[in-house]
Amino acid sequence: MKQIWYKQPAIYWEEALPVGNGRLGAMVYGDPREESIQLNEETVWSGEKIDRCNPASREHLEEIRSLVFAGKVREAEQLALYAMAGTPQSQRAYQTLGTLHISHHDLKEEEPDAYQRKLLLEDAVAVTQWRRKETFYQQKVFASFPDDVLVIHLSAVGEEKLSFSCYLDREKNFDHSFAADEKTITFDGDTGGMQYCGVLSVGACDGCVETIGESLIITQATEATLIFSAATSFRQKDPFTFALQTVRKACEKENDELLENHRADYRRLYDRVTLEFDSDPKWEELPTDQRIAAFLEDGSDRGLVSLYFQFGRYLMISGSRPGGLPLTLMGLWNEDFAPPWESKYTININTEMNYWPVEICNLSECSEPYFTMLQRVMESGRHTARRMYGCGGFMAHHNIDIYADTEPQDRYIPATFWVMGGAMLAQQIWEHYQFTKDLEFLEKNYQVLYEAVLFFKDFLVEDEKGQLVTCPSVSPENTYRKKDGSTGCMCAAPTMDNELLHQLFSDFAAASRELGKTELVAEALEMDKKLPPFQIGSRGQIMEWQEEYEETEPGHRHISHLYGLFPCAQITLENTPKLAAAARITLENRISHGGGYTGWSRAWLILFWTRLQEGDKAYENLRKLIDKSTFPNMMDYHPLDNYKRGKIFQIDGNLGGTTGIAEMLVQSHNGQILLLPALPEQLPDGYVKGLRVRGNAAVDITWKNGKMQETVFLPDSDLTTRLCCGAYQRQVKLQAGKQYRFDETLTEIKGKC
Repeated sequence: MKQIWYKQPAIYWEEALPVGNGRLGAMVYGDPREESIQLNEETVWSGEKIDRCNPASREHLEEIRSLVFAGKVREAEQLALYAMAGTPQSQRAYQTLGTLHISHHDLKEEEPDAYQRKLLLEDAVAVTQWRRKETFYQQKVFASFPDDVLVIHLSAVGEEKLSFSCYLDREKNFDHSFAADEKTITFDGDTGGMQYCGVLSVGACDGCVETIGESLIITQATEATLIFSAATSFRQKDPFTFALQTVRKACEKENDELLENHRADYRRLYDRVTLEFDSDPKWEELPTDQRIAAFLEDGSDRGLVSLYFQFGRYLMISGSRPGGLPLTLMGLWNEDFAPPWESKYTININTEMNYWPVEICNLSECSEPYFTMLQRVMESGRHTARRMYGCGGFMAHHNIDIYADTEPQDRYIPATFWVMGGAMLAQQIWEHYQFTKDLEFLEKNYQVLYEAVLFFKDFLVEDEKGQLVTCPSVSPENTYRKKDGSTGCMCAAPTMDNELLHQLFSDFAAASRELGKTELVAEALEMDKKLPPFQIGSRGQIMEWQEEYEETEPGHRHISHLYGLFPCAQITLENTPKLAAAARITLENRISHGGGYTGWSRAWLILFWTRLQEGDKAYENLRKLIDKSTFPNMMDYHPLDNYKRGKIFQIDGNLGGTTGIAEMLVQSHNGQILLLPALPEQLPDGYVKGLRVRGNAAVDITWKNGKMQETVFLPDSDLTTRLCCGAYQRQVKLQAGKQYRFDETLTEIKGKC
C-alpha cells in the first residue's frame, strides 16, 4: 500500500494532505480536536472579465522593433512599458474558497493517543485516526469525481460517541453564513465579480443532528457522513441551487456507496501504472517527514522514489479532470486570496510542465482541461493578435487566467513582452496525438495549430541576414549584459523562440498530412527553413541569444534555450551529437552557478539529463528535488522571500519530477523507443507496468542488476519503430491488439503469455 503518513497533525498548510476531484479540492490538517479542512473550488477567482488591451501597442510596434534592431534596447524596453503593457497590468487571481471547521467537543481536555494521519494513494483517501480511552476514532476524507462532492466520514468504535460541531468561513468577500435546513449549512459571497456558494450537509448518520445559527451539530453518533459541494457564477446561474442539489443527491447514498463510486473511478486511472524498485521495507516504517529527511542523508530509499512518482500521478488525477479547468501554478490547491503570481497559468514553462506526465504516465484523459482552455485561449488570442500586432491568427503572452486573458501580464520586462505563449501551449496537441493516435482529437484541435502558424506568418520579420525572426521578444525570464556593460532583456529571435517555431511548423505540417490538409503548409515549411539555426558559443555552449552576451545571472532558473532537448527532441545524442555536447556544457555551467534552485527548474534538469542518457546525473538531481524542494507533505516548493515561511507550493516541480522518473525508464521520439535509456546506478532492480510511448502503445519493463530482463508491448495502433536498449537495436512492426515480449537482446519471446 503506497501511503504518505505522519504521527502528528499538520500545523501549517504545507504539511496538510491534499484531496481533490478536479473541481473541488481540500487540504486536510488532521487535528483530532479542532480540525481544519481548507477548501477550493476551481472557478473561485477574483473579479470579472475585462479588456486590458493597450490601445497604443499597434501604432508603436514598428518603432520598438527598429530600436531593438538598432541596439537601443533600453529605449525599446521603456517604450514597450508605455505602449504594450496591459491596462491594467494584472490579470485575475485564483483564490481560496474558505475553510470547514470541525470541533470535537469531548476531546478538548485529554491528549488522544495512537494518533496517525495518512494519505492512501491507491484509494485517494485522507485518513486521520486516534484513540481516546477505549474508543477508536477515525476520519476519512475523499473528493468524489462521479458524485462531485467532498465527503468527510467520521466514526467512533468503543464506549464513547461522536460529538462535534461544524461551520464554514472565509476571511474576505464573505457575505452570508446560515442554516439552509435542519441538517444543512451554507455560506456565500462575491469576490468582486464572481459569486460563490458552499453547502455542507449531513448524509448517513445514526446520531442527533441539528443546526443552530451558522453551525451544524452532531451528537450521540457512532458514525456520520458530511457532504460538501460548491459552485460559482462562472458556470452556474444559481450557484446555491446547484451546490444544494448536488449535496442532497449525494446525501441519498450510504457512505460505502459513495466511497466505492469514488474508488472505482479513481483506480480506473491510478492502477494503469505500477512502478516498484527493489527497496528495503524498513523505510516504510518511517513517517514520511522523517523519510524525506533520511533521504537527504544517503538517497538509498528507492521506495521513496516510486512513492514520489505515484504521488505526482495522484496530484494529476485529483487536480485535472474532464470538464474542469487546467492545473494552475498551485494546481487545484491554494489557501490565499492574493497568492504569489496570482496562482494563474504561467505559460512560458510552468503550465506546460504540469502536463508533461499525462501521456507517458497513462493519464491522457487528464489533459482534457488543458485543451479546452486552449480553445478559449485561441478565441482571446485572436483579438490580441489583431489589436496589438495587426496580425491574423492567435497568440498569447506569458500568462493567462480563468478568462483566458492573453494580454501582457505585469510590467516585468524579462517576461512580459514575449509572444510565444500560444505556440508553446499548442505543442501539446501533436504530443497528445502521437501518444493516442486519436484522429478525431487532432481534427478538433487542428485550428489551434493553423492559427498559431498564421500569426507568425504575419508577425515574423527579416533581419539583416535574411532570417525570419521574432521581434520584439525576450528569453524567459533572463537578462543579458552587453560588452559596454549595459543590460537588457528585449531582443530578436532568442533561441527558445526559434525552437518553438520549428516545433510549431513541424507539428502543423505533420498534422496537416494526417488530416489531408494543404493550406498554409508550404508557407510554414518555407518559414521553417529561414529560422536562425542553433549557435554554439565560445565556451562550447548553446547560445541563448543571437549574440553571445554575458548572462547577468549564470545560474538562472530558466534554461529556455534547451527547450529543443526537452520537451522537444531537436537535440539528441544520435542525430545531433555536437549540439548534445553543447547542451551538456550549458547544463554544467548553469548548475555550477547554482541553477535548479526552484523545484520546477530542478525537475527540468532531471529531464535534460535523461535525454542525454545520464541516469546518475538525473538521479542526483532527483535527490536534490526531494531534498531541497519538497515540503513534508511531498508537495513541491518554490523559494520565495517575504512569503510566510519563505516557500510557496508549486505543483510543476512534482509533475516535472514524475515525468523525469518515467523518462529514466522509457523514451520515444524520432521513430525510436529507448528502453532504460537513463537508468541510474542507484535503481538497479525493478519493474514498471503501463507506461505509454508515442505510437499508442503501453510498455512493461523488468530489469535486474541494471540490465533489462524483459519488455512487453501492448499496442493499441499498428506501430513500426526501432527498439533500442543498450547495445541492442531492432526494427519491429507491432500490430494493434497483440502482445509482444522481448528479452534482454530484444529477441522476441514467442508463445509466452
